[in-house]
This record gives sequence, structure tokens and C-alpha cells, in this order.
Amino acid sequence: MTPADVALLAPDEPPAVIEQRATGTSPFLLVCDHAGRRIPRRLHDLGLAEANRARHIAWDIGIAGVGRHLADRLDACLVMQPYSRLVIDCNRPPGSATSIASLSEATRIAGNENLSADDAARRMREIFTPYHATIAKHLDARAKSKRPVILISLHSFTPVYAGVARPWHAGVLYNRYDTLAAALLGLLRAAGELTFGDNEPYSVTDDTDYTIPVHGEMRGIPHAAIEIRQDLIGDEPGQRQWADRLAELLPQAAAKI
Repeated sequence: MTPADVALLAPDEPPAVIEQRATGTSPFLLVCDHAGRRIPRRLHDLGLAEANRARHIAWDIGIAGVGRHLADRLDACLVMQPYSRLVIDCNRPPGSATSIASLSEATRIAGNENLSADDAARRMREIFTPYHATIAKHLDARAKSKRPVILISLHSFTPVYAGVARPWHAGVLYNRYDTLAAALLGLLRAAGELTFGDNEPYSVTDDTDYTIPVHGEMRGIPHAAIEIRQDLIGDEPGQRQWADRLAELLPQAAAKI
């Protein structure tokens, strides 16, 4: 555990937020809650072997590459969080059971067991809060200047979960408001080549999500979450292909709302 008076992130470690095209002209604001799998050195890999740190339990495989290419294609601002979701999940309400998980799927996360209130607060203060403050900063600036904004949250998912194969190539997720999500889903399905999930393989809820409910719904701005199957974006060609697909269809979907 980290002593109460010592910072979690060392001075030579990356910051908790990565921004690309911060002054991009697109109305789209792209965010990646689970872009990386880095673990602060002071947490000693949370007691996990490299094989587990490379799995989906630690990050959304491939989505950072999709986000970067999509930001370039759209000239859109991209905000990414490079630390593992196992340190603190930036798409979970703080203090919830899955915010700092001690068990992920069937894998024990020893470094998260018996976590003190100070340690949990430090992770929130140094990783969760700066990330969401950066998203809020961009949204506030656009609201102040009356500039259009559309929030897109990017994620990836495993092709097999709990031994069950998932048939979707990608899914579009939402909670209370599906206006943009429905428009995008219709365009994706119209191509007829792939299988797309409507709130599958997950759905957005207040209990299990943070980014869309807080930054999208509470502000009343158009939004959608996109989940792409990770085996389709595990390499550069796949990431470019999906970025190209979304760069073509997202503006079309936005024009329909």
C-alpha cells in the first residue's frame, strides 16, 4: 500500500489523461475510459502476472488505436485514460463495488483487497478525477461558446465471455436517450455485412456506468457508447478499418437527429 503522504503516480510516469487534437474542429468529442493497461509502479502490478495484465480485464484492447485514427479522420478531440481499469475504473461510479474490483471475472486482484479509504481516495484523486475533469473542461468550453458537441464513448469487448460466444461484431449502447444511438445503429445495420447489437453486449445504466450518464445525459447533449469486438481491432489494419467506418457513419447519424 502507498503511505498516505506519498503520491500514487511518480513524477516520471505518464499523466492520467491523454488528449489528442484538443482543438479539433469536429462537433464530436471522443473519450476512451479504458484506453490503457498501465499500473503505477507503486502498486507493484496489483499482484498480477503479465498474462493477466494483458487481458481484457485490465483494459479495452485495441480501442485506443481506433480512437486515435478516428480523431484524425474527423479532426475530433480525443480524451483517453491510460491507466488500467483495475487501478480504478473510470466508467464506474466512485465507491461502487466495481470501481476498484478485487475480483474481475474469475481473477483475483490481490492489490485491491483490503484497500484503505486513503488508498482508494488517492486513486480517485490522481486518476479518475483528472480524467473526468478534462472531459468536463471540453464540454464546458463548448457550452460557453455555444459550439455543437456530440459525446462518443469508445470501448471494446471480448468475443467470448464466461464460455459463451458473442455474435456481435460491435454494439451501440445508451441508457435513457437513444436518439443518436438508434440513428447510428440503423446506418451500421444497413450495410448488411456485420452483426450489430442494440444495447448488446452491454447496456448503459446509472449503476454500472459513469461517462454517459454524467457527461451525456445530465448535460442533455447527444451521445452514444460504441463497443467493438476486440479481435477485430487487435492490430493496426483493423483499427483503421473501424475508424474509417465510424468516420463515415457518425456524421451521417448526427445529421439525422
